[in-house]
Amino acid sequence: MRLANLKAQTAQVWKLSIPYFKSEEKWKARALLASIVALNLLGVYLLVLLNNWNQVFYDALQNKDSAVFWQQLGRFTYIAFALIVLAVYKFYLTQLLEMRWRAWMTTHYLVRWLSNQAFYKMELARFAKANPDAGPDNPDQRIQEDLNQFTGLTIGLCMGVLNSVVTLVSFVGILWKLSGDFSFHFGGSEYFVPGFMVWMALLYCLAGSIITFYIGRPQIKLNFQQQRVEADFRHHMVRVREYSESIALDHGEKVERAHLDMRFAAVLSNYLRLLKAQKSLIWFNSFFGQAAVVFPFIVAAPRFFSGAIQLGTLMQIASAFGRVQDSLSWFVDNYSSLATWRATTDRLTSFEEQIQALAQVPSAQAATDSVASDSLEARNLTLRLPDGSVLLDGVNLQARPGDHILLSGPSGSGKSTLFRAFAAIWPFSSGQIALPADAMFIPQRPYFPDGTLRSALAYPSAASGYTDTALRQALVDALLPGLADQLDMEAAWGQKLSGGEQQRLAIARVLLKKPRWIFADEATSALDATAENLIYKRLLAQVESAQGAIISIAHRPAVAAFHSKRWTLEPQAAEAGARYQIAQTAL
Repeated sequence: MRLANLKAQTAQVWKLSIPYFKSEEKWKARALLASIVALNLLGVYLLVLLNNWNQVFYDALQNKDSAVFWQQLGRFTYIAFALIVLAVYKFYLTQLLEMRWRAWMTTHYLVRWLSNQAFYKMELARFAKANPDAGPDNPDQRIQEDLNQFTGLTIGLCMGVLNSVVTLVSFVGILWKLSGDFSFHFGGSEYFVPGFMVWMALLYCLAGSIITFYIGRPQIKLNFQQQRVEADFRHHMVRVREYSESIALDHGEKVERAHLDMRFAAVLSNYLRLLKAQKSLIWFNSFFGQAAVVFPFIVAAPRFFSGAIQLGTLMQIASAFGRVQDSLSWFVDNYSSLATWRATTDRLTSFEEQIQALAQVPSAQAATDSVASDSLEARNLTLRLPDGSVLLDGVNLQARPGDHILLSGPSGSGKSTLFRAFAAIWPFSSGQIALPADAMFIPQRPYFPDGTLRSALAYPSAASGYTDTALRQALVDALLPGLADQLDMEAAWGQKLSGGEQQRLAIARVLLKKPRWIFADEATSALDATAENLIYKRLLAQVESAQGAIISIAHRPAVAAFHSKRWTLEPQAAEAGARYQIAQTAL
């Protein structure tokens, strides 16, 4: 079972790692990796030279040979300087590879997360009632934090394994040669154990690795959970900042404090469990490491005191034993990092699997056979909710240029969902939709990027594509004349502006870009009657001049006066199989 887990972990790491080393940056990546490997091998060679130096230097001390003493100090200077240069460049090249790898993976996952509306589908899948745990939690953390940890830990741990293996191979022969034969009597016979120090190092480290595994095993699950609760806590704080005005108006500070306290309590609770698990491991690792300092001297002391070896050989044995023991103890020393790496790899693997699964699912546009047209047509359109229940079934609708249609119905009946299907972003739909060319949707909650007002107004187009005169006129026409002289002001416009101002800024976008078709979802719900009346007159003038049409979702009776047709979502009998049907009437 343990071998199967190791194979699965290796396969996950390989699957996540190999795309970068096969990417357009593969030659730079491979060159950096080869350089780091070469520096690690060179470092092991220098350690072998340092081990040989131990024998000569300490023998010179024992023999009081000053000439050899000073000569070896000079030799040590060269070796130490080479080790210093190697350490600096190994650090620099390793960090450079981590940075390049992280940058590539971040771009790679951002492109895939934002392609095919995967970011939107993930949230829909995650909050589906039938499967509340579907989809990875906090994709932002996966991209920002987990990728950083994965690249750093993968390079660090893999180079650590390589360094340990090469060091073991290089020093085990030295230790075997220096160990001599260990003899003991049993049953009247004398037995010899060649390479006794090697076997002792192996037994010492094997026992330490087994104990470490059982002591540190709980850390894998705890590290995974810690990353999750930390992300949940951070996410809720971001939401408090995003909805600060609404929370303040509702005097919801105590409730939000309770929610944050609950999430932070989960952070502390899990961290305390992780801390206790780490403490137990540190207890053992500290004991294991301290015992390893004197262990080779204890084992080799009888040969030294008997005169079989000199001080230099004893120190060389201790040095070689330390290198072999460090190599064999790599698992013991790095278990905490391995636990974090395992948790990070699992999280990224689930994220990768979710993105791949979404890539295999046809887009909403493909599912509904959506095409561009001069009119809006929906044929045999079926809409489902994320939990699989049918909202509308077999709907046939048609809107032509010049139509002014009001879409109405009870709250929660699926009016906005129907708009999402028209826009080809609702993945739980089927049928045929012909979407008019040059159409714009005004959502219930418009989005404005932080930055200059001109960027927020032109979004998602580049502000450079519009003149200042056109930008200012759009603001004036949307009843925001006070903002006309603030095009270069930077702010968080989604928080700075009131609800009504946000709706008017979204309408200013429409007036700026002048689309032929407008789909307005409660676009004026936060405006007063006078402003709403004036805004709708300008929207109608816009689509009429462009020979287009407007379809609105609204509850206010006054809005109906600007429309000539009504589509009403009406509850349907339970046995019909769908929750609602659409009735089409004239106004």
